[in-house]
Parts: sequence; structure tokens; C-alpha cells
Amino acid sequence: MVISCLTLPVVASSKAELNATVKETLSGLYDESPAARTLGKEAKGILVFPKIIKGGLFVGGEYGEGALLINQQVVDYYNTASASVGLQLGAQVRSQIVMFMTHEALETFRNSKGWEAGVDGSIAIAEFGVGETIATNTVQEPIIAFISDNKGLMYNLTLEGTKMTKIDK
Repeated sequence: MVISCLTLPVVASSKAELNATVKETLSGLYDESPAARTLGKEAKGILVFPKIIKGGLFVGGEYGEGALLINQQVVDYYNTASASVGLQLGAQVRSQIVMFMTHEALETFRNSKGWEAGVDGSIAIAEFGVGETIATNTVQEPIIAFISDNKGLMYNLTLEGTKMTKIDK
């Protein structure tokens, strides 16, 4: 008997649709977190994945497509993908925004042939304190990520093992 896992889309929306959802996703984050807006103004580059679909039945995976913004302009397109094995069942959709706070972190990412979180660079997941301010230790990191689903910002997640690769769109 063969059990198949949930399949993930191979290609996302058109370039125009992706650009629109990237800007909408970033705007939504800024509306939800003024602290994220402040960080966004300081970021050297912002990588936005509006929709990452994760699913699995024993074997799982996730996939999404997004765009890298520099000075609020789309400069490149990327996909993100990862796989997992273990007890799992179901599906989830989330958004992910990665801010590169230093030129060095951004250039390392852009010059890679396939950048893997936790191997090629460490990503700090934004943690919020009193009054929705971002924790001081997070703000000092060179790469900061925000993850959200339809219920709002999510905490205590890891992106280690997630590979991000430049694509043509």
C-alpha cells in the first residue's frame, strides 16, 4: 500500500500577482507591528514570502515563493523549501518576512547559490516584549524574521534547515 504525502505547488502566482502580495504582506506586518516598521526602515534588504504552504503525512515539506526588496523595490525572486520526516499530519499556510539588517548579511545571502538558514546564516525570530516592542537582543541581530499566519504573528519557531534559492520569474 502506498501512502502519498500532500503535494505542494511547484510554481506560485505570476510576477505581477507575486509583487502585489509581497507588498500587501509587508504592509500587513507594518500595520500589526510599528516596531517592525521601524526595523524595516533600517533594513538593507527585506525578503518577503507571502504564502508558504506546509503539509505532510509522515513525510512533510514546505514551499513558497517571494521577492527580495531593496529600497522598497523588487530586485530578485526566491523560493523557500524544506522537508521533514516524522509524526506529522496536516497542512498550514504562513507568511515569512526576513530583514537583512547589515550590508554584509544581505550580500552573503545574495551571493549564495542556495542559502540555508542555520548553516549559511543565523536568523533571529522576532520576539516581542511589553508594548509590542521587539526584544533588544533580537534588534541587534544581522538577520531578523517575522512569521505570521491568519491569526497574527507567531513566536518560538525556527527556520533552521530552510533553504532559500534565487529563481527566475
